Amino acid sequence: MAKGLSNNNPGNIRISGTRYQGEIQPSKDRAFKQFESMAYGYRAMFMLLYTYQKRHGLRTIRQMISRWAPPTENHTDNYIACIAEWSGTGVDIGIDTLTKSTMVPVVAAMSRMENGIPAMMADVEAGWQLFIGKP
Repeated sequence: MAKGLSNNNPGNIRISGTRYQGEIQPSKDRAFKQFESMAYGYRAMFMLLYTYQKRHGLRTIRQMISRWAPPTENHTDNYIACIAEWSGTGVDIGIDTLTKSTMVPVVAAMSRMENGIPAMMADVEAGWQLFIGKP
């Protein structure tokens, strides 16, 4: 099983000072955060991408993925191309991180890239609901 799946962290978010709802502390994984459920892991992904847009002005798949998966650790251009193809979102099209019809496919595609298998859409949707603040 991919580490992101066993940690309920489908985006493989690294340990940092940022704390997310549903995060297990301390993480038993020395490098990556762990979450109580996949829904909370997806919520963290939505929240982090939202932060990229609001704090750092990142508005496109290319900009966001370049920060998420930098070339020092990843094949970033390949990552960007896969996210664009799998989500149906252009790499240089401005997106709104508060638009469900855009972000659910983007985050599902990121999970697929990180874990090697398609995301369970019910979990992605549950993460969106936690992110947006609806039961």
